[in-house]
Amino acid sequence: MFVLQSFLPLFLLISTTKAFYAHGAMKCQFTSSRDLVYLEQIYFNKVLMVQYNSTVGKYEGYTKKTMDFADGLSKSKHFLEQAVKNRESCQAHMDLVSDLLSHPVKPSVRLTPVERQGSSHQAMLACSAYNFYPKQIKLTWLRNGEKVINDVTSTEELPNGNWHYQIHSYLEYTPSTGEEITCMVEHASLKEPKHYNWEPTSGGQRNKIAVGTSALIFGFLVFIAGLIFYKRTPA
Repeated sequence: MFVLQSFLPLFLLISTTKAFYAHGAMKCQFTSSRDLVYLEQIYFNKVLMVQYNSTVGKYEGYTKKTMDFADGLSKSKHFLEQAVKNRESCQAHMDLVSDLLSHPVKPSVRLTPVERQGSSHQAMLACSAYNFYPKQIKLTWLRNGEKVINDVTSTEELPNGNWHYQIHSYLEYTPSTGEEITCMVEHASLKEPKHYNWEPTSGGQRNKIAVGTSALIFGFLVFIAGLIFYKRTPA
């Protein structure tokens, strides 16, 4: 069940001996089958006292004292009309969210090296998938095309808070010359599994090579300029 929820202002009632806590909430609750229920609720010390349920169409009290209060709300044209408007607003939100969740979102995948602590292996890689929907996803490590089972750890699918998810899988290994390490991703947004190959010279190592090459070229140019200046200087 998907829940869109907003809260009324909280308020406290305090006596000299103890504190009383009360709060109200407005909720839009709907399922993937598009069944919608709009609720208004008033709690006192975490106990539900009064509720409006759109399927019932009136306010209801759950104690002897709050029954009379709920009846008064149900007889108020203003409160009932506002409740109907709030339900219509819920309907608009439900249509928006349902449209969003009906389309799978492809994950953004990155392979990165990870620093190890106390491991018998020389290297560790992380395969991270970000901003995908729906939640179900599978990450598989391949080494030279063969599935890797040992020395693999993974997180659960973690919610981003915007209906999307992320997940991280880690592989500890000892590098060898000429091997191919791949993270295979399977998800509803992909027509077939997608393979991401690890390139040891990617990322930071590639940057180090580029910086080193630039420094070498710059040094060579300085040497040539100095040699030309030397030859042009009269003896």
